[in-house]
Amino acid sequence: MPRVISALGGVLLTPVALGLVIYSGSRLQGMYAQAYTVGEDPLGMILLIVGGFFLLGVALLGALSGLGPVLGGLIWGVIPGLTTLLGGTSVMSSLYDFGGRELGVGLVSWLVLGALFGSGFLLVGAGLVGTLTRRRSNRV
Repeated sequence: MPRVISALGGVLLTPVALGLVIYSGSRLQGMYAQAYTVGEDPLGMILLIVGGFFLLGVALLGALSGLGPVLGGLIWGVIPGLTTLLGGTSVMSSLYDFGGRELGVGLVSWLVLGALFGSGFLLVGAGLVGTLTRRRSNRV
């Protein structure tokens, strides 16, 4: 049962968390580009914090089973990052169209900068650490 909960949480919670972080980051970047400040967009800051806590929750699912963070990281981070690197402009233009203005710009920015790829690997690492920690003996 812990594996099922972790896997479902990783697959379902990861895109929500990444979407919140990407969307809010795009809002804050747009605000900064216009007024050189991010403090005037409280919704963007709140969504960024909530998305960060959701990502923390996905990483903490590794305490139940490493499967959740590993699946979430691979499906929503590593594979899209590799697809973007190998697919070129056609993949990026379709992602921009898919996500709308702010989410699309943020998603393409995250993909080009490698942030989504890196976030995926961090979640995979969190899952592996959770698994290895449970398997380690407690002998000193």
